[in-house]
Amino acid sequence: MKMMNKSEWEIVYIPDKPPIPPNQQPTVSVYASVIDPKLANTLVRKLNQIAPLENLRHVKRVRKKCLEGGKTLLAVILCVACVGNDDGQLDSMPNDILELINSYQLSYFITKVCKYAASSKEEWEEQCKLWPTSYHPPTSNIDGITGFSEEDSQAVLNFMKFAIDLAKSGNGQVVNAAVIVDPSTKQVIASACDQVHFWNTPTNKTSVETSFFEQPEAFISDPVANGVESPSCSWHPLRHAAIVAIEYSAARDRRLFPVVGHIGDNSIQVNSVQSSATGSPAKRQKTDLKNVKYDEKLDCHTNGFHSESVRPYLCTGYDIYLIWEPCTMCAMTLVHQRIRRIFYALPNGNAGALGSVHRLQDGPWFTFSHLVY
Repeated sequence: MKMMNKSEWEIVYIPDKPPIPPNQQPTVSVYASVIDPKLANTLVRKLNQIAPLENLRHVKRVRKKCLEGGKTLLAVILCVACVGNDDGQLDSMPNDILELINSYQLSYFITKVCKYAASSKEEWEEQCKLWPTSYHPPTSNIDGITGFSEEDSQAVLNFMKFAIDLAKSGNGQVVNAAVIVDPSTKQVIASACDQVHFWNTPTNKTSVETSFFEQPEAFISDPVANGVESPSCSWHPLRHAAIVAIEYSAARDRRLFPVVGHIGDNSIQVNSVQSSATGSPAKRQKTDLKNVKYDEKLDCHTNGFHSESVRPYLCTGYDIYLIWEPCTMCAMTLVHQRIRRIFYALPNGNAGALGSVHRLQDGPWFTFSHLVY
């Protein structure tokens, strides 16, 4: 998010790659060869087996050019060229490719293709000037990438204002604040400030009065005030706001979904452990979902929390609002927690992991990715 002036904010989508002018997109060198159209299917099938374009899936293997007289010219990518090898040395080619060249008497050349898939139609048009690529434009507004409705924009701004007010409520220290929200109900799940110094202790708030969104049903601002177990030490250099908010969200889930039941034929394992009194290793407990009965007094002990039918898996589908761009530790934690969207107000020029220094919102090494604004 970006502040336009003292009273206006703009919700800005931050992609996983920095914006690049369409005519300055990074490229890689590849070996290619003109081929007989009759051999196209055979060669493509063999090349996909011996030299698949794993990191260039957006690049089409075959390029077709129309010539005068209605003739066509086909060229196929053989393999990726070694870095720095633009002189066409044969010794840099895999042996399987060399055998294919010799078998079909191919004449190869080196050309450039774009390294990354196009994120816009303008980028795609520039890419195809080098070598044809595929482009899949969004068919709908995916979580606000192409814009928010007025209602959604107001909700986002209100929750960000709430995070700012939360950060200001400290002891005059400059701290970060985190607010975890369930976007389906527009309710705050948990919130917290940095607890990296001994003076950053949680405030004794059990509820929040706001004028811009409804009173949250399952809000946790302080585990001590709400009867949730708290660590003996409330501050630590690694207790960043996002980490603490996730801890409070987990505490909320434990209270709303206690482990109840017995072992039976239709039981399943749940992610809870219990150590025996003798100090033996913790064992996973089994819960029979057919016989789970929630304590009717639960709401009285949880400040009006409303039980849900299914326990959330970590923070799947939730949004988080932060004052400062998260560091690498917090960003990776949010990936693990399966946060859906991340909103932050101020960049972190020293250690920001979602736009300023790094862009960890997506990558081939992640099993889950989220959107950042």
